[in-house]
Amino acid sequence: MDADACPAVIKEILFRAAERAGIGMTLVANHWLRTPPSRFIRAIQVPPGLDVADSVIVERVQPGDLVVTQDIPLAALVLDKKAVALNPRGDLYTPNNMAERLSMRNFMEELRGSGVQTGGPAPLHARDKQAFAAQLDRWLARRSAR
Repeated sequence: MDADACPAVIKEILFRAAERAGIGMTLVANHWLRTPPSRFIRAIQVPPGLDVADSVIVERVQPGDLVVTQDIPLAALVLDKKAVALNPRGDLYTPNNMAERLSMRNFMEELRGSGVQTGGPAPLHARDKQAFAAQLDRWLARRSAR
Protein backbone atom coordinates (compact mmCIF):
# COMPACT_ATOMS: atom_id res chain seq x y z
CA MET A 1 0.00 0.00 0.00
CA ASP A 2 1.11 3.52 -0.80
CA ALA A 3 0.33 4.59 2.75
CA ASP A 4 1.34 8.25 2.70
CA ALA A 5 -2.08 9.48 1.62
CA CYS A 6 -4.30 6.46 2.18
CA PRO A 7 -7.35 7.27 4.32
CA ALA A 8 -7.40 5.62 7.76
CA VAL A 9 -10.75 3.94 7.09
CA ILE A 10 -9.27 2.20 4.01
CA LYS A 11 -6.25 1.08 6.02
CA GLU A 12 -8.62 -0.47 8.57
CA ILE A 13 -10.45 -2.38 5.84
CA LEU A 14 -7.11 -3.67 4.57
CA PHE A 15 -5.90 -4.62 8.07
CA ARG A 16 -9.04 -6.70 8.65
CA ALA A 17 -8.78 -8.31 5.21
CA ALA A 18 -5.11 -9.26 5.73
CA GLU A 19 -5.98 -10.97 9.01
CA ARG A 20 -9.12 -12.65 7.64
CA ALA A 21 -7.39 -13.95 4.50
CA GLY A 22 -4.03 -14.60 6.13
CA ILE A 23 -2.08 -12.68 3.49
CA GLY A 24 0.86 -10.35 3.85
CA MET A 25 0.34 -6.64 3.64
CA THR A 26 3.07 -4.01 3.45
CA LEU A 27 2.52 -0.31 4.03
CA VAL A 28 5.13 2.00 2.54
CA ALA A 29 5.40 5.62 3.68
CA ASN A 30 7.95 8.32 4.35
CA HIS A 31 6.76 8.69 7.94
CA TRP A 32 6.25 6.32 10.85
CA LEU A 33 3.01 4.33 10.68
CA ARG A 34 1.06 2.70 13.45
CA THR A 35 -0.08 -0.78 12.52
CA PRO A 36 -1.97 -3.37 14.51
CA PRO A 37 0.06 -6.23 15.94
CA SER A 38 -0.07 -8.91 13.26
CA ARG A 39 2.20 -11.42 11.61
CA PHE A 40 0.64 -10.40 8.29
CA ILE A 41 1.04 -6.61 8.45
CA ARG A 42 4.30 -4.70 8.24
CA ALA A 43 5.30 -1.12 7.57
CA ILE A 44 8.34 0.20 5.76
CA GLN A 45 9.43 3.77 6.44
CA VAL A 46 11.42 5.26 3.57
CA PRO A 47 13.42 8.49 3.58
CA PRO A 48 11.56 11.65 2.57
CA GLY A 49 11.84 12.57 -1.07
CA LEU A 50 9.96 12.70 -4.30
CA ASP A 51 8.78 9.23 -5.35
CA VAL A 52 10.98 7.36 -2.84
CA ALA A 53 8.01 5.34 -1.53
CA ASP A 54 6.83 4.73 -5.10
CA SER A 55 10.24 3.36 -6.07
CA VAL A 56 10.22 0.94 -3.14
CA ILE A 57 6.73 -0.25 -4.05
CA VAL A 58 7.62 -0.79 -7.71
CA GLU A 59 10.84 -2.58 -6.74
CA ARG A 60 8.98 -5.03 -4.47
CA VAL A 61 5.72 -5.61 -6.35
CA GLN A 62 5.17 -9.00 -7.99
CA PRO A 63 2.72 -10.01 -10.72
CA GLY A 64 -0.76 -10.42 -9.27
CA ASP A 65 -0.04 -8.34 -6.15
CA LEU A 66 -2.52 -5.65 -5.17
CA VAL A 67 -1.26 -2.10 -4.70
CA VAL A 68 -3.59 0.47 -3.16
CA THR A 69 -2.69 3.97 -4.31
CA GLN A 70 -4.15 7.29 -5.40
CA ASP A 71 -0.96 8.01 -7.36
CA ILE A 72 -1.75 7.53 -11.04
CA PRO A 73 1.87 7.36 -12.29
CA LEU A 74 2.59 4.74 -9.60
CA ALA A 75 -0.48 2.80 -10.69
CA ALA A 76 0.82 2.81 -14.29
CA LEU A 77 4.17 1.37 -13.12
CA VAL A 78 2.36 -1.27 -11.05
CA LEU A 79 0.30 -2.31 -14.07
CA ASP A 80 3.49 -2.56 -16.13
CA LYS A 81 4.69 -5.16 -13.61
CA LYS A 82 1.46 -7.16 -14.10
CA ALA A 83 0.16 -6.30 -10.65
CA VAL A 84 -3.27 -4.90 -9.76
CA ALA A 85 -3.72 -1.23 -8.82
CA LEU A 86 -6.75 0.00 -6.90
CA ASN A 87 -7.47 3.46 -5.55
CA PRO A 88 -9.09 4.03 -2.14
CA ARG A 89 -12.40 4.94 -3.78
CA GLY A 90 -12.69 1.48 -5.29
CA ASP A 91 -11.67 2.45 -8.83
CA LEU A 92 -9.57 -0.22 -10.47
CA TYR A 93 -6.76 1.06 -12.65
CA THR A 94 -6.52 -0.94 -15.87
CA PRO A 95 -4.45 -0.80 -19.05
CA ASN A 96 -7.68 0.33 -20.78
CA ASN A 97 -8.23 3.40 -18.57
CA MET A 98 -4.64 4.31 -17.68
CA ALA A 99 -3.88 6.53 -20.68
CA GLU A 100 -6.99 8.64 -20.01
CA ARG A 101 -6.21 8.89 -16.29
CA LEU A 102 -2.59 9.92 -16.94
CA SER A 103 -3.72 12.49 -19.49
CA MET A 104 -6.26 14.00 -17.07
CA ARG A 105 -3.70 14.03 -14.24
CA ASN A 106 -1.16 15.82 -16.45
CA PHE A 107 -3.77 18.33 -17.59
CA MET A 108 -4.74 19.13 -13.99
CA GLU A 109 -1.07 19.46 -13.06
CA GLU A 110 -0.59 21.96 -15.90
CA LEU A 111 -3.58 23.97 -14.66
CA ARG A 112 -2.18 24.06 -11.12
CA GLY A 113 1.23 25.01 -12.52
CA SER A 114 -0.33 28.01 -14.24
CA GLY A 115 -2.00 29.16 -11.03
CA VAL A 116 -5.50 27.77 -11.52
CA GLN A 117 -7.00 26.45 -8.29
CA THR A 118 -8.32 22.98 -9.06
CA GLY A 119 -9.28 21.97 -5.52
CA GLY A 120 -8.52 18.66 -3.91
CA PRO A 121 -10.28 15.35 -4.09
CA ALA A 122 -13.82 15.09 -2.77
CA PRO A 123 -14.26 13.63 0.72
CA LEU A 124 -14.45 9.85 0.96
CA HIS A 125 -18.08 8.74 1.20
CA ALA A 126 -19.67 5.52 2.44
CA ARG A 127 -20.27 4.44 -1.17
CA ASP A 128 -16.51 4.86 -1.84
CA LYS A 129 -15.68 2.59 1.11
CA GLN A 130 -18.23 0.04 -0.15
CA ALA A 131 -16.80 0.17 -3.67
CA PHE A 132 -13.29 -0.29 -2.31
CA ALA A 133 -14.31 -3.23 -0.10
CA ALA A 134 -16.13 -4.87 -3.03
CA GLN A 135 -13.08 -4.58 -5.32
CA LEU A 136 -10.85 -5.90 -2.53
CA ASP A 137 -13.17 -8.87 -2.02
CA ARG A 138 -13.11 -9.63 -5.76
CA TRP A 139 -9.29 -9.54 -5.76
CA LEU A 140 -9.16 -11.81 -2.70
CA ALA A 141 -11.59 -14.25 -4.32
CA ARG A 142 -9.51 -14.39 -7.54
CA ARG A 143 -6.36 -14.85 -5.48
CA SER A 144 -7.78 -17.73 -3.47
CA ALA A 145 -9.15 -19.39 -6.65
CA ARG A 146 -5.60 -19.75 -8.02
